[in-house]
Formats: sequence, structure tokens, C-alpha cells
Amino acid sequence: MAHTPGRTNGSKPRPTMSDVAAAAGVSLKTVSRVVNEEPGVRRETAEIVHRTIAQLGFRRNDLARALRHGRRSGLFGLVIEDVSNPFYSAIARGVEEVTRRRGMLAIAASSDEDGERERDLVRLFCERRVDGLLIVPASADHRYMLPELRSGTRVVFIDRPPGKIDADVVLLDNVGGARIAVEHLIAQGHRRIAFVGDVSGIFTTAERLRGYRKTLARAGLPPDPSLIRLGVHDAGAAERAVYELLALPEPPTALFAGNNRITVGVLRVLARSGFRLALVGFDDLELGEMLAVPVTVVAYDAADLGRGAAELLAQRLAGDDSPPQRIVLPTALIVRGSGEVKP
Repeated sequence: MAHTPGRTNGSKPRPTMSDVAAAAGVSLKTVSRVVNEEPGVRRETAEIVHRTIAQLGFRRNDLARALRHGRRSGLFGLVIEDVSNPFYSAIARGVEEVTRRRGMLAIAASSDEDGERERDLVRLFCERRVDGLLIVPASADHRYMLPELRSGTRVVFIDRPPGKIDADVVLLDNVGGARIAVEHLIAQGHRRIAFVGDVSGIFTTAERLRGYRKTLARAGLPPDPSLIRLGVHDAGAAERAVYELLALPEPPTALFAGNNRITVGVLRVLARSGFRLALVGFDDLELGEMLAVPVTVVAYDAADLGRGAAELLAQRLAGDDSPPQRIVLPTALIVRGSGEVKP
């Protein structure tokens, strides 16, 4: 069966300007002038056209119109890892605040930490002529974007720098956040401090691990490889990693969790086992302060990452051609109880 323009399979066709003109008994040019708020149409005729538009449910295709006239689409493409994760949904919210204030719209999609999926999403967004891209990178090599960048597409990376290209990026102070977490545990008297993190190839994991190791070394505590667990991507894997650590001949007395999903897994193990373990997590948790032992965390406003990146992208689209920027946002320790458990 042939596909009729303006029709989706199983649905009624969308009304066109020609439909409005026929129903109102006016010319197509008259409808175009009314829709585009151009002069030259009598008030009575314009009222008839407006009533007909309302009756038919006609909607102007602003994107197609903008492209025909060489104007911007008013769209940002946002590629994040997983919109269901509170961290990434907060980033999306920050982006939305900026686009809404500027009369624009952000379209978000999840890469699921898959470099090929990220590449496909970038292609799809570019085909739809978004004004610019905001990307939490999953790929390690972003040279595939060079043709789009040369053609004028603007991009700002979020939370992690791009691979093998120079571009704007808004980051957290991951090393500094790990430092204050580990320093806090050392100050409580802990000497065997474990680290559980995501895949080591992820920038944020690598930076938090670097901060963990540097802080231990500065305190005269060489990192013990048996206390480090990497490749932990979700709460279930975190549970398994923590059980391994607790089964060591000399288990840790404290643990630094590399992200919020890992912290959830640690909390589950502690609740089931009754094991006494000091805990500081990177990323705050919803209702983290309401637990029996509230969670001490390295915190920040994730929405600030989205706001900062969206504002920077808007500046680039407005003509800012200064060299690529690397913006680093601060973190802070929120002391609640779990990180203050003594050895």
C-alpha cells in the first residue's frame, strides 16, 4: 500500500493548508498569510480562517518552515546515558530550564553507555537539523563528528570530555570529590578503605579512582589492590563486589562508592548482613537522609551540569567563537552519619 503524505498508518491524515483553504472558501495564499500573521487579509476573512483551523485541528510545521527559510530549528539534541537514572534526569531538567527560557526545545535520548548507539543518535539528531548537540559521551573516539562540526554543528559535552577531538565540556571536580570523601574516612580513623567503581574506561570512574589513590598515598596509605573493585555497573554488581570485600581475610572498615547505583548496592548488603562499615558515596541519593543511618555523600547539583552546558551551547549559537572551554563544577561533602562510623 502506498504511504500518503501527512498520514501515519492507521490514523487520519493531518490537515494541510490546502484543506483549510478549501473548507474556508479562500485561497491557499490567504491561509498562508493568516497562519504566518502577515498583513493583507481582511479581519472578517482572517476570523473565518482561524475558525476553520480550529475545527480541522491544523498545526503549522514550524521545523519545516524554519528550514525552508534558512532559520534555526529551535531544537537541542541531548544524548545521555539513561534517562531513568536520577543523575541524568537532573541533567535533562537543567537543559530544559535553559531551552524553555529561551523559547527552544530539547529532545533527549539514552545511549545506554553504548558508543554505537551514541553515534546513531547523533546522526538522527543531525538529520533532523537540531541547532546543536549536548552529549554525555559513551564513545571513546568522537572524530566521527568532525564532518558535522566542520559544517557548523555546535556541540557541548557533559560530565565527561570527548575522545580525540577538542570541544566544549562541562565537568564535575571528580578528583576533588574523591579527595574529600577519602580524607573524611581517614579522619574517622579508617586505614583499610575500599573503592567500588564503574568501568575503568569511563572518565568519571578513572578520575574518582585517581583521587582515591592520591589521597591515600598522601596520607601514607598505599592503595591495596585487593580493596578495589571496578567494572561495577549497577546495584546488583555492587552487591556482589561488596560481599567479596567482606569475605577478605582482612576486610575493609570503610568504603567509598563511585556512584549512586553502587551506593544502593552497598546499602542493601549492609542491611542484610548487619556488617559494620563506614560509607561515603559519590552522588546524592533520593531520601538518602531518611535512612536508618543516613548516607554521607559527595554532592553537587546535577542540574547545574545541564544548565551550564545548555547556556554554553546557546552562547556558541549566538556567535561566540572563543576557544573550547573546559568548565569544572565544584563538589561538597554532606555529612549525615554513614561516613562517621568508626573502625
